[in-house]
Amino acid sequence: MSTDTPASAPTESAAERYLAVQRSDEFAGLRRALRGFVFPMTVAFFLWYALYVILSAYARGFMGTKFFGSNINIALVFGLLQFVSTFLIAWLYSRHADRKLDPIADRIRAEIGEVKHEHGPRG
Repeated sequence: MSTDTPASAPTESAAERYLAVQRSDEFAGLRRALRGFVFPMTVAFFLWYALYVILSAYARGFMGTKFFGSNINIALVFGLLQFVSTFLIAWLYSRHADRKLDPIADRIRAEIGEVKHEHGPRG
């Protein structure tokens, strides 16, 4: 019985594989696709929220305008629309990820040998 291990070709370490993927054009495209959605949407939401805050602080008369003589005013509607826009952005991101990000991420994951978990923590 021999304690010698057979000589085999050196295999690429996990760290080297991840670095190679990070330098790949496909990964750069994935990052571009993510940033192409996230950055504009973040700016748009921030501006929408800032408009709400600024109007609440400096246009009290406008924000206090009541709808149809009820107790519902523009400030309340704008506040509720903040929630609506948050859910809309989450839904749009989910669609964007399903169509543009996930297929690329799945190809990269398969390329480096990771197992894809259908309906795992991310669904």
